[in-house]
Amino acid sequence: MGSGKKEAARKVRQGKVGDGMANVKVKGENFYRSAKKVKVLNILKGGDPQRNAHGRITKSAVFQSREAGPARIEPNRKWFTNSRVISQDSLAQFRDAVAEQKSDPHTYILKTNKLPMSLINDPETKNGLKQHLAKQTIETASFSDTFGPKAQRKKPKIDIASFQDLQSDSEKKHASHLERLEELKLLSGAGIGAEAEREDGGDVWNTGTGAQLAKEAIFLKGQSKRIWNELYKVIDSSDVILHVLDARDPLGTRCRAIEKYLKEEAPHKHLVFILNKCDLVPTAVAAHWVRLLSKEFPTLAFHASITNSFGKGSLIALLRQFAILHSDRKQVSAGLIGYPNSGKSSIINTLRAKQVCTTAPVPGETKIWQYITLTKRIYLIDCPGVVPPNANDSAEDILLRGVVRVEAVENPAQYVEAALKRVQKKHLDRTYGLDPDSYTTSDEFLEVLARRRGKLHKANVPDFDGIAVTVLREFLRGKIPWYVPPPDWEQRDSAAPKITGREGRLGEMAGKRKREDEDKAEAALQAAKRIAREKDENEDDEDEDEDEFEGFEGTGVVLPGAIGDLRPFEENEDIEDENQDDEVEDNEGEDEDAEETVPTHAIMKTNTKPSTSKRDTRPPAKKRGKS
Repeated sequence: MGSGKKEAARKVRQGKVGDGMANVKVKGENFYRSAKKVKVLNILKGGDPQRNAHGRITKSAVFQSREAGPARIEPNRKWFTNSRVISQDSLAQFRDAVAEQKSDPHTYILKTNKLPMSLINDPETKNGLKQHLAKQTIETASFSDTFGPKAQRKKPKIDIASFQDLQSDSEKKHASHLERLEELKLLSGAGIGAEAEREDGGDVWNTGTGAQLAKEAIFLKGQSKRIWNELYKVIDSSDVILHVLDARDPLGTRCRAIEKYLKEEAPHKHLVFILNKCDLVPTAVAAHWVRLLSKEFPTLAFHASITNSFGKGSLIALLRQFAILHSDRKQVSAGLIGYPNSGKSSIINTLRAKQVCTTAPVPGETKIWQYITLTKRIYLIDCPGVVPPNANDSAEDILLRGVVRVEAVENPAQYVEAALKRVQKKHLDRTYGLDPDSYTTSDEFLEVLARRRGKLHKANVPDFDGIAVTVLREFLRGKIPWYVPPPDWEQRDSAAPKITGREGRLGEMAGKRKREDEDKAEAALQAAKRIAREKDENEDDEDEDEDEFEGFEGTGVVLPGAIGDLRPFEENEDIEDENQDDEVEDNEGEDEDAEETVPTHAIMKTNTKPSTSKRDTRPPAKKRGKS
């Protein structure tokens, strides 16, 4: 042993002598920690896993072993039977009932998580393998494996077992093809102006003139990736989607691609149509559009105005109904989507009754989406205008829907003809005060209007582009009355009873309503004058029959009873002097000579004014005397 203090104080392990373990130490044992202390510490930290500096487990605890021992399943029958069972008949009845309720646009299915929607939905229309059956067939059996020298089977595998099935399948596909053509026809607004040909499936638009106009880059507005990202943000954040339509062209400003997306990807969101700018169309047309669109989705007629709006109460009541419908949510958000310049921001300003969103009569004013608080539980989301791409839309259709700014289009005079086809000539003449025989074509109309308004170049040449921009701008802003009639507007039942208040006029705006009110007031005034004249004549006839003394007939002398109360004048007769009496007599003589040519009823009208003030009954001489 050493002679040092540490060496002398070291304890010698007591054990059997000669067992060979005198120099063996336990892991963790050292000069400061004995084997017993190490054992106690291992017991204390044995229930926790060991972790590294990043917090990851490097060594599991004793009880964290991944090796499980043998287990035993309880011998119960419930583990080997179906938990929820329904028969096919009951499922078919339930499926029919749900389909009937879903066809009603005013009913909604709540708590879809508690229903087996995969069994209720039609397998032909739901998302999944049934929808992409052709793609699945091509992937599993390619053309080279089915036909050719490397074919794996003798005949191709098809889902048709007989010719009857082939015939029925062909008829079904043909019917769906016709429905698609009809849908494209309604979407593009065919029947306005030139007739549309859609036998090619809608891939090429034929204007009927034989000339195909090339689209400019500006006609791609509203289709950028940024706009679509803003749209998807609004859709994802909204519980109710308010699709704003222009009442003058509802089908042209309807985004069917968005409706399809909501129906397939977000069926739990509610879609509502807002027929804005209904003040620019006749009331009967707006009511017919509301009845027609209400068969698919709830539709409201609306006129956006902070001071004089229409439909504001109905829209707020509808949003409150949705808030009650989703009472389990803290708040309900309603997003407004639609074409540019359709009035989305104006509707929000109308609901808030103040300017909370920037608005302008040009498209593209709203750049990003924004939240607006309507009530404590109802929020509104403004969205930029979006234009779904459609190969059937021509440049004229896009321009006349207000998608692009008119002043940014090259050669705007070429689009005036399409605008004039949607306007009746009498409305055009009434708006600009033109002679109906002064023009027959769009170029002549522009020339006449340019000379009338003084828009001329040098050498007295009309400014066609400048006046065309003005006409198109007034066409879009509602100064020129026009509208697209509903599909069955011409075939409507004329014998049907008319609703009171539905007889509207085209272009029934503030100025035109004022003119109509003036016409009505003038007609009422003429009728009142005629009635008063007839009444006076009847009274004159009765007075002539009742009077016994007829000596003054035709002389123009009027009885005192016909003039009124003359007592104030009689009381003041004593005050007048003789000179004034002479003057009055002379004046009365002159008046009698003049009254011989005046009808009796006219004198009665002018002299039947009661005197209400003593100051009015004072004689002129007395007044002059005081002064």
